[in-house]
Amino acid sequence: MLGIDPGTRATGYGVIDHERSSRRLVECGVIRPRSTHLNGRLVDIHAATLGLIDRLRPDCVAIEGVFTGRNARTAMILGHARGVLVLAASLRDLPVHEYPPREVKKRVVGTGAATKGQVGFMVRQHLRLKETPEPADAADGCAIALCHVFAQTPGHVGPVVLS
Repeated sequence: MLGIDPGTRATGYGVIDHERSSRRLVECGVIRPRSTHLNGRLVDIHAATLGLIDRLRPDCVAIEGVFTGRNARTAMILGHARGVLVLAASLRDLPVHEYPPREVKKRVVGTGAATKGQVGFMVRQHLRLKETPEPADAADGCAIALCHVFAQTPGHVGPVVLS
């Protein structure tokens, strides 16, 4: 399961292996395009995402939806990044699932108004990591992957209680 937090300057990702109630972080990080122009950044993001998919072989992709509170220009530019990410998944015949930011926070933290710090902390708890994934974009990619895992769990609405 590949979770992606789209951005044109930093695209966070997290790959999680999961079976029933067991979850393991495979890899997380940030794609940072080298180009300074939007078109070049989109090409860089697309190529890097194809490379991730080919190397890590996820079974599906979960991507964060556009946050509508931003200005229209920002939302449109973010939509371009989302488009190349969806294209990369589609070229590899992977199903793509979209989750609004508030739903990701609600499923992972328990509240749709969670801060980045709270999201990172809960990612660390859910995946039983020694440290919170850094930078925050990588933790957000993991959170989106976890959101999809939890969305597939019947009756799950908020964070899973850890034993």
